[in-house]
Amino acid sequence: MSAHAKPAPIEARFWTPGVFVMVAFMLTGFLFVIARYIGGLAAVTNLDDAHPWGLWIGIDVATGVALAAGGFTTAALAHIFGRHQYETVTRPALLTAMLGYTFVSLGLVVDIGRSWAIWHPAVYWQGDSVLFEVAMCVMIYLHVLYIEFIPIVVQHFKGKISLPGRLSIFDDVIEGLLGLTDRILDKVMWVFIIAGVVLSCMHQSGLGSLMLIAPTKLHPLWYTPILPLLFLTSAIAAGYPMVVFETTLATSSLGLDGEMDILTPLTRVTIFLLGIYMGIKIGDMVVRGTYVYLLDGTVQSKAFLVEMLVGVIIPWFMLLTPGLRHSRRALFIACTLIISGVALNRINVFLVGYQPPYAETSYFPAIGEMAITAGFISALIFIYKVCVTYLPVLSPQDQEVIP
Repeated sequence: MSAHAKPAPIEARFWTPGVFVMVAFMLTGFLFVIARYIGGLAAVTNLDDAHPWGLWIGIDVATGVALAAGGFTTAALAHIFGRHQYETVTRPALLTAMLGYTFVSLGLVVDIGRSWAIWHPAVYWQGDSVLFEVAMCVMIYLHVLYIEFIPIVVQHFKGKISLPGRLSIFDDVIEGLLGLTDRILDKVMWVFIIAGVVLSCMHQSGLGSLMLIAPTKLHPLWYTPILPLLFLTSAIAAGYPMVVFETTLATSSLGLDGEMDILTPLTRVTIFLLGIYMGIKIGDMVVRGTYVYLLDGTVQSKAFLVEMLVGVIIPWFMLLTPGLRHSRRALFIACTLIISGVALNRINVFLVGYQPPYAETSYFPAIGEMAITAGFISALIFIYKVCVTYLPVLSPQDQEVIP
C-alpha cells in the first residue's frame, strides 16, 4: 500500500479459516445474548448490587471508546493540522472508530437492565449528570462518524448504479442523489471533522469523571481528581498506536505494503503524547503520595505496575530508539504494548481497582460475559473485513492477491 495509492476495494479471498473462526465466536456470543434477554442479566453474568458493572463496561465500553480514538486523532492530524500525507491511514482509522463506537452502543444495550429505555437520555435531559454528557456525546459522535464515512460509500457506487429490470428507471434519480450528497458533504465535511474532535475529547474525559463519585471504592493508585485528564491523555496517546496496530494487521493479512513511510513518522508524535500521559500519571502519584502502595503485594499494586511498565514505560523507550521505529515488527510490538496498557488501565479502573468495601464476594466475569465480548470483537473484525473488501478504504497497490 503506497502513501499515494488511490483507495479501492481489496481483491482478496474473503472466506478464510480465520473468518470462519470469527463467525463461530459471533454465533456463540449471539446465543448468550438471547439467553441474556430471556433470563435477564443474572442468567449470563456475575454482576450484583455491589458490582453493577463488569467486563462489558470495562472492555466493551471503556476500552472500546479509548481504542477508537485513532479516528479523531488522525482526522485532526490530516484535516485540521494539514498533514495531508497521513490521509492514507485516515480512512481505515475512521472505519475502526465507526465500528468501535457502534459496538460500544450495542454493548450498552446488552449491559443495561432496561435496554428498551436506552433512548431516554436523548429526551429526558439531566445536565448535572456526567453519564448524561457521555451518553449524548457518544450518541452524536456515532452519527458524525457515519456521516464522515458516507463519502467512501458514495465514491464506490457513484457512476455504477444499474438496477435490474423495471427498477432501472430509478438509476438516474439515485445517481443524482449520490452526486448531490457528494457535493454537499464536500463543502461541509470540515464541520463534522471539528465536531468529531470536540465530542471525542469531551466523552473520553467524561468516562474518567464517572469514577470521581467513588473515592471509597476505587483504589488510591487509580483514584485521583485528575482522572478525567488521565483518561483523555491516555486515549489520545493510544490513537496513533491503534492506527499502526490495525494498519499492520490489515496489510499483513491482505498482502499489502506495510506503509512504513507513513507509520514511522506517525509514531514520533506518539513519543510526545505518551510522554505527556506518563509524566502526568507519575507526577500525580508522587504529589498524592500513593507510591506507598506500589510494593504492598496486592493484586492492585501488581496490576498497576504491569500497566505502567509494560503499557507505558517500556514502549515509550522503544519508540525513542530510531532503529526500532523503522522496524515493522518492533514498531508493531511497541504499539501493541501501548494499546494493551490503555486497555489494562480501563480494566484496572473499572474492575481491578474498583473494590466496594461492603461487597460480600469478589467479581469475576462469567462465561456468558466473556462469550458476548468475544462475539462483539469478532463481529467488529468481520465487518471491518467486509468493508475493506468491498469499499475503497485501503489502497491495494503492490497487493499480493490471495488465490
